[in-house]
Amino acid sequence: ERDDSFELFGNVGLYYIMFLASLEINMQEMKQAKGGALLMGLAVFAIPIALGLVANIYILEYSFIAALLLASMYASYTLISYPIVARYGLSRLRCVNIVVGGTIITDTLTLFVLAVVAGTFTGEASIWFVLLMLLKLIAIAAAIIFFFPRIARYFFRTYNDSVIQYIFVLAMLFLGAGMMELAGMEGILGAFITGLVLNRLIPHSSPLMRRIDFVGNAIFIPYFLISVGMLINVRSLFDHKEAIFVVLVMVVTATVTKWLGAWATQQVLRMNRSEREM
Repeated sequence: ERDDSFELFGNVGLYYIMFLASLEINMQEMKQAKGGALLMGLAVFAIPIALGLVANIYILEYSFIAALLLASMYASYTLISYPIVARYGLSRLRCVNIVVGGTIITDTLTLFVLAVVAGTFTGEASIWFVLLMLLKLIAIAAAIIFFFPRIARYFFRTYNDSVIQYIFVLAMLFLGAGMMELAGMEGILGAFITGLVLNRLIPHSSPLMRRIDFVGNAIFIPYFLISVGMLINVRSLFDHKEAIFVVLVMVVTATVTKWLGAWATQQVLRMNRSEREM
C-alpha cells in the first residue's frame, strides 16, 4: 500500500529534484539567462492554460472551473528528467538554465491558479485572498533569502564534519519547504529558493555536493517516482470507458502546448533546434 512512508519520501523526492536543480545552477549564467527564464516561464504557463481551457470546454465538455483546474495541470511541470540531464553533464547549458529558471515562474503562477480555484469551493476566493497569498509568498521568500545564507555561513565555518553538514543542508531544505507550505503554497517553491541561496556556499565539486547528489539520486528521487506510480489506479482506465479518452486529450494537449511554449521561446531568443528540443 501507498502508506505514510511512501507519501513522506515521495514529497521529499519532489523537493529534492527542485532543490538539486537550483543548487547546481551556474549563477553567473543564470543572471544572463533571467530574461529567457521569464519568457519561458510565461510562455509555458500561458499557452497550455489558454489552449487547455479550449480543449477542456469544447472537447471534454467540462465547466469553466473544472476546465481551468485541468488546464493548470497542463501548465505546471516538474524537472523530472533533470537527474538524467545532469548525469550527462548538460546541466550548465544555457537552455537548461532557462528551463530551470522558467520552472519556478510557471509553477508559482500555476499554484496561484490552483489556490484561486480551491478558494472558489471554500468561498474564500476574492481579490483580498489573492493579495494575502501574494504577500505571504513574498514574506516567506524574503525570509529565506535573508536569513538562510547567514545561518549557513555561520554553520559551515563552525562545523567541518561532512555528515553534520549534510544533515544541516537537509534541515534547511525541509525548513524552506515547510515555511512555504505554511504560506499556503507548495513546498517545491521553498525548496527551489533554498537551493538558490545555498548555491554559492556549496562548491559544485565539494564532497558535500557529491553526497547531496548521491543520496538524492539513489534514494529520495526514486522514492518520488515510485510513489507517483502508486497513485495510478490502472484498473480505473478499463472500468470507465471515458477515462482513456480523457487521458488521451490530457496527454496530447499537455505535450503539444508544452512544445509550443518551447518553440515560442526558441523563436524569440533565436536558439537552435537542439536547444529547443532540450
